[in-house]
Amino acid sequence: MATKTKQTRSIEPGTYEAYMHDCPAVALLSTISNRWVSLTVCTLGSYGEPMRYSHISREIPGVSQKMLTQTLRMLERDGMVKRTVTPTVPVRVDYELTPLGEGLYGLLSQVRDWAAEKTDVVDEARAHYDARQTGQ
Repeated sequence: MATKTKQTRSIEPGTYEAYMHDCPAVALLSTISNRWVSLTVCTLGSYGEPMRYSHISREIPGVSQKMLTQTLRMLERDGMVKRTVTPTVPVRVDYELTPLGEGLYGLLSQVRDWAAEKTDVVDEARAHYDARQTGQ
């Protein structure tokens, strides 16, 4: 069955088909499936209160300053993170999830929990697969 292009199919305004290449939902799925986005959202969500940049950075092993800054800016732009600047000396900047980000955290935390629960099963499957491949 051939896939219809955006031009030849009729869809309701405001609805998206995430399996179509040029669908805006594809870009959003790409964003939220990013490793650093997932880790940042889960870090902010698990604390449930505003966090400073340095605290977030300490909680995410391996994230560079540049990558964390880009990730937080992207999440702020997408409406998932709120950045609050307090004009003190020195300036204090806090980050927290918005209601939209909290919704994403709920989903990502389920995926995180599933991964933690199923890691051993996946490792066994990989070992079984690798054994079959080397035995051919």
